[in-house]
Amino acid sequence: MQKFLYITDQSEFSDNSFIGPLFEKYLTKHFDIDIIYFSKTKTSFEKIDENKYLLPKENKKNIIESLEENSFNLKDYSYVTVRNDTKILKQVLSKRSTYGYKVPFRLSFPKRIAKLQIDEANNKKSYFDIISNKIQLLQETSLINECDIFLPTTRKMRDDYLKDVKTRTFVIPSAIDPEVLHENIQHQGSEKRFFYAGTLDKLREFETVLDAFNEVSNDNFKIMISTKDPEYTKDMLVKYPNLQNNIEVYDAKTKEELLKLIAKADIGLSLLPDIPLFNTSTPVKIMDYYSSAVPCIMSKNENNESIFEDNKTAWLCDFDKESIKTKLNEIINLSKDEVAKVGVDGQHRLLDIRNYERIANDLAHQLNIL
Repeated sequence: MQKFLYITDQSEFSDNSFIGPLFEKYLTKHFDIDIIYFSKTKTSFEKIDENKYLLPKENKKNIIESLEENSFNLKDYSYVTVRNDTKILKQVLSKRSTYGYKVPFRLSFPKRIAKLQIDEANNKKSYFDIISNKIQLLQETSLINECDIFLPTTRKMRDDYLKDVKTRTFVIPSAIDPEVLHENIQHQGSEKRFFYAGTLDKLREFETVLDAFNEVSNDNFKIMISTKDPEYTKDMLVKYPNLQNNIEVYDAKTKEELLKLIAKADIGLSLLPDIPLFNTSTPVKIMDYYSSAVPCIMSKNENNESIFEDNKTAWLCDFDKESIKTKLNEIINLSKDEVAKVGVDGQHRLLDIRNYERIANDLAHQLNIL
């Protein structure tokens, strides 16, 4: 079996619902896979388990030498794949001819561009940032064009941010694991429980969603929020005294804790502003919702519309107060069975077109024909 090395940009404590099912589970049916993680605290190489390894973060600067020093024979690997980090990618590409491996590059999310847009939302973006971004974009495009295959989360991500990339492209979207589905626990209350998981900041404009909830005609609902941004959340919720009794805030520490909370909800919330950063991919949290057959109200954009059908497998909505309010009123007035059916139908849809086992099979085929 061919050997496959995956150099992530993740720490040993990352609860990554993408790397786990795709690279640690289904792709191992096609390749002998080793995965590299990085630690902010460790000072030496460590083997985590049979195929996972940990390097100190500072070893990123000399990744090839660090691997060699720790008994990795790079000539044994048919593929050395890099996730997100173009500085590591540059090093891996520079040694490709020496060791003879193929180089795929995985872009899960355009983090640098996200930071630029967050800074803009907080009035921190400078002219220097804009120029620096353009220079880095040119450098990244050049490096990706040297790769054997490019693996973005969506084709739109490439077309919007890296439109000059010409190398072979295979899209690896977020998906669900067909072997890890969770029971949707139907609560006994009559209220509709909405659940939001993830970051809260100025860029995501969650206040627009709360403005809509503040004006719905029926207040028989709960908004459950699990976020790692407690200060921002606290400051934001102070502005909505009328919703005080309708909101519960959590801080799920692990993926397991998060999934248990989601399973007790009725509807997931994934409403995001209409900007390219959010329109180019489906958030992983949507997959988390549907893994528990919890249907989702989400942004109406090209990407989501290509997967879900409004009022059948999800609820699609423009990102403005009136549109969200109208859709929320419709959902709150549905029966619990009607809501649950949307969740089940949505899960079946994703199992058909967005499951990691199928994606792994297709990726293996693409790599084998390089």
